[in-house]
Amino acid sequence: MSGRVLIVDDQRSMCELLETALRLRGFAVAWRTDPEQALVALRGEDFDVVLSDQQMPGMSGTELCQRVVANRPDIPFVVMTAFGSLEAAVAAIRAGAYDFVTKPIEMDLLAIVLNRAVKHRGLQDQVRRLSEAVRRAGRFDEILGNSPVMQELFEQLSRIAPSEAAVLITGESGTGKELVARSIHARSRRAAGPFVAVNCAAIPETLVESELFGHARGAFTDARQERKGLLLEAAGGTLLLDEIGELPVAVQPKLLRALEEGVIRPVGGNDEVRFDVRLLAATNRDLETAIEEQRFRQDLYFRINVIQVDLPPLRSRGTDVLLLAQHFAEKFARRADKQVQGLTEQASERLLSYSWPGNVRELRNVMERAVALTRFDRLGVDDLPDKIRDYRAAQVFIGGDDPSELVPLEEIEARYIQHVLRAVGGNKTLAARILGLDRRTLYRKLREHSDS
Repeated sequence: MSGRVLIVDDQRSMCELLETALRLRGFAVAWRTDPEQALVALRGEDFDVVLSDQQMPGMSGTELCQRVVANRPDIPFVVMTAFGSLEAAVAAIRAGAYDFVTKPIEMDLLAIVLNRAVKHRGLQDQVRRLSEAVRRAGRFDEILGNSPVMQELFEQLSRIAPSEAAVLITGESGTGKELVARSIHARSRRAAGPFVAVNCAAIPETLVESELFGHARGAFTDARQERKGLLLEAAGGTLLLDEIGELPVAVQPKLLRALEEGVIRPVGGNDEVRFDVRLLAATNRDLETAIEEQRFRQDLYFRINVIQVDLPPLRSRGTDVLLLAQHFAEKFARRADKQVQGLTEQASERLLSYSWPGNVRELRNVMERAVALTRFDRLGVDDLPDKIRDYRAAQVFIGGDDPSELVPLEEIEARYIQHVLRAVGGNKTLAARILGLDRRTLYRKLREHSDS
């Protein structure tokens, strides 16, 4: 670590001595013997740290520190005090000094203090850059992202939102499918109408039909009064069927008929009722595989998949991880009334190297935990969960140059296919796309490798 140091001492000989010693240790050095001239230099030039004597005629080091902190709070200030002058050191720290050293100066110790101050400023700059990036980030309502894949997604969403077409939102768990659905609704012509979201996996199978279509009084036990279904509750607005891959097969043809004809018949009712909703569906399942396994109807799939939106996993979004981490850190710091400014460099590296199987939801939870537990103004490695601190990326091992370590091509292919499937959460359609295969070929290879 090195940086640019401004030395302030009324003794020219001391300035020259410090300059020589610090240049030998890799620092760029400038000096002034007059504190007022030092303030002029700080207005016109950039320094990483100020090193000032405490006892100077006209202006003490503490007074100079106060003025520097008031005008250039981004530059750490280090004070040199006489040996045993603890009161002066405490006064300087209270004035905003980053640290102090005592005379006679131990040059190696001084270099350590200055290196630490330079690093501190670098972290402050990183936090400012990330905070500014959060404010200037590309966004689609509440969805943040500067990566190319997210910019492409935002452009797609801006074209989709005004239409009336049904949209199938796909992506791994935690990628923000409901957030995307809400944004589509908010930018649609139905924005003034209701947005109704239902998780198909959370409704008991026996109640799904009643939840969607409603029921008449006395239609079944405990049906003491008539109830509107979700398709009617969302009338004039948008209905999101989340986890639609979990919809019971018996209900799927009834939903298809309702969507095709725009009418529903409540359970136990005699009359059909018209409804008008825009349908959005979301899933983390591979519906094409579900169709082949006869767990999902192909005709319903075509009806809900007029336009498909694929949400990228967090691991494919590059430095969006740090952008989102900073956003969540600021959000939870405000909520907890803590002065948490961002992450250390080491913590940032851990976040970037982690694979994020839980995607943005997992990152949000990690940052909430870190802010709650930290005792410092920056989130460090110790504030992160063990699984992130100790994470090591999995590798597909091919082998060395030793012939005894080499493996057949078929085994390499089998390992890589399994590696890709794990990476995409078992989604065979997406895995086939990444591998450059059609789905039938992928199925054939999976059968061959399982038999071998």
